[in-house]
Amino acid sequence: MQTDLSQEITLSPAFHDLDPMDCVWHGNYVKYLELARSALLGKFEYDYPQMRDSGYAWPIVDMRLKYVGMIHFGQQVRIRAEITEWENRLRIDYLITDVATGRRLNQAHTIQVAVEITSGEMQYVCPQILWDKLGLQPC
Repeated sequence: MQTDLSQEITLSPAFHDLDPMDCVWHGNYVKYLELARSALLGKFEYDYPQMRDSGYAWPIVDMRLKYVGMIHFGQQVRIRAEITEWENRLRIDYLITDVATGRRLNQAHTIQVAVEITSGEMQYVCPQILWDKLGLQPC
């Protein structure tokens, strides 16, 4: 059985997330990705507190966003986060769509690497705890 490595959240932007053009300010998309990422990692009981408790920090070392459409106040959007790489780094792909129409509004990905907290050393292979939490076996 294949593990479902995705999670979706739905949100409607708050008024304070808007820019002077009455659409969501581009920097707030990062906040929305973080909410989806946290929900995804929480699904596997490996959100940030559990990461820390396992001895690893997982800093984001790369983030890419492609803005396709605008999000407006009161608009409901769905944010899908999916783990697409986990062997040497943790890559999460995101898709933001309009709930009513399914129209694509943003596409993004983040890359995180495991850093051992006590030594500060980056791990070139993801630690076993990630594999265990995701319910996967090493290749």
